[in-house]
Amino acid sequence: MAKTILVTGGAGYIGSHTVVELLEAKYNVVVIDNLYNSSIGAIQAIKNITGKDLIFYKGDCADSDFVKSVFAKNSIDAVIHFAGYKAVGESVEKPLFYYGNNLGSTVTLLEVMKEFSCTKFVFSSSATVYLDPKDVKYNETTTQTNRPFSPYGSTKLVQEYILEDVAKGSEFEKVDGLQVVSLRYFNPIGAHFSGDLGEDPNGIPNNLAPYITQVAVGKLKELQIFGDDYKTPDGTCLRDYIHVVDLAKGHLSGLEYIFAKKGKFFDPINLGTGAPVSVFQVVESFVKAVGRPIPYKVVGRRSGDLPEFYADPEKAKKVLGWQTKLDLDKMTADSWHWQKRHPNGFES
Repeated sequence: MAKTILVTGGAGYIGSHTVVELLEAKYNVVVIDNLYNSSIGAIQAIKNITGKDLIFYKGDCADSDFVKSVFAKNSIDAVIHFAGYKAVGESVEKPLFYYGNNLGSTVTLLEVMKEFSCTKFVFSSSATVYLDPKDVKYNETTTQTNRPFSPYGSTKLVQEYILEDVAKGSEFEKVDGLQVVSLRYFNPIGAHFSGDLGEDPNGIPNNLAPYITQVAVGKLKELQIFGDDYKTPDGTCLRDYIHVVDLAKGHLSGLEYIFAKKGKFFDPINLGTGAPVSVFQVVESFVKAVGRPIPYKVVGRRSGDLPEFYADPEKAKKVLGWQTKLDLDKMTADSWHWQKRHPNGFES
């Protein structure tokens, strides 16, 4: 009998692509999303792409009564937790807003999972939990000597602490203990191959790829590149970009790993390529995809940016049997395919 997976934040960018992979792998899917930074259009796109149905609830994961009602109506076998506010700049302006929601949603989920004897938890973590700028290629044992540079990053790190502590504790002992995989990923870009599911941020994008595609489609005047004087081959920052479909498949691998493993545990695992590329290289790849120049302006460095920041993906290969398959040109081509077909995102 097919297992039922609760996906919180399943209407968001990464969550929606993961739901597609789950449905195509013949899981039943229940989605919770408050649509704060996502669109109900993503849910319809998922159904159109897969030809399959899912259960959707609009609501907040920090609302205990709401989450209990979802568990009471559905026999949930595992949770993949994407829900959370994610804008670095906004988190600096509204730290209470971020701590209250991001930590509150995780604690509430765990409490309800305990009540309903659900023990399997895949967490959407982030490379922002890596704190020491002396390291370049980050693996799961990288020393953490400083705090993240934003409240958003801090919420991800504290959520990992919560999950690890609960997994080690005795609160889930009556049901074999809590099993957690925390997937730390770097810079997701790209879109579904259909061109009908992609990144649709509210307002001016915080991330590089949607900013470039909105410039290319005429919504924004030009791209701002924050610094070209770093000690890197072309002076711009090096980052580990990963196709969102590869990333979604990584969540599916994490879920299968949890179902196959017994006993309580907390296991952090990087999802990345291990092969960083520069901002200029991303722009050049988009130029090929779009077929015309992308106007840009180099401005001053942005506070908190590191010259190089990329994953050591070996643990994912060894533990999950997962690695990326899609290259940068595929990432940018799919991003542009989505934006060109949907210049106003899901509104169109």
